[in-house]
Amino acid sequence: MAYWLMKSEPSDISIDDLAKKAAQTIAWYGVRNYQARNFMRDDMKLGDGVLFYHSSCAEPGVAGIAEVASMAYPDETQFQPKNKYFDAKSTRETPRWCNVDVQLVKKTRLVSLQELRDHAQLTTLRILQRGNRLSITPVTAAEWKIIFKLAEIN
Repeated sequence: MAYWLMKSEPSDISIDDLAKKAAQTIAWYGVRNYQARNFMRDDMKLGDGVLFYHSSCAEPGVAGIAEVASMAYPDETQFQPKNKYFDAKSTRETPRWCNVDVQLVKKTRLVSLQELRDHAQLTTLRILQRGNRLSITPVTAAEWKIIFKLAEIN
């Protein structure tokens, strides 16, 4: 099993919004970075762990635990001309962008970005690296265990 940190702006979809969805599942749409897309397309597997991270908000941080609930498939927003994620160069025959479905496992207390920074064992966490702006990053098993403990998950 692999582990991932996936960023979402709460104004778009928050952990509370996910909890209200049917089957507590959402398509992780709108990724327009090739490296993040490749993580979804090539590396994510059913059941992989996901740290659901609130970004671009007053208090960013890990807000819950989810899991990958589908293999990658074409992101429909790339084909919708009125959608902000539309890609005129993408076709149904050769789609550029994909998404996976993510399902809520558990909402946790917010583990803030500052709290993550304050732990010496998390210095290699990709989200803490200077210049990292990827919306999806891999997390090591050791990092996952530390953040799990910080979130007080039993």
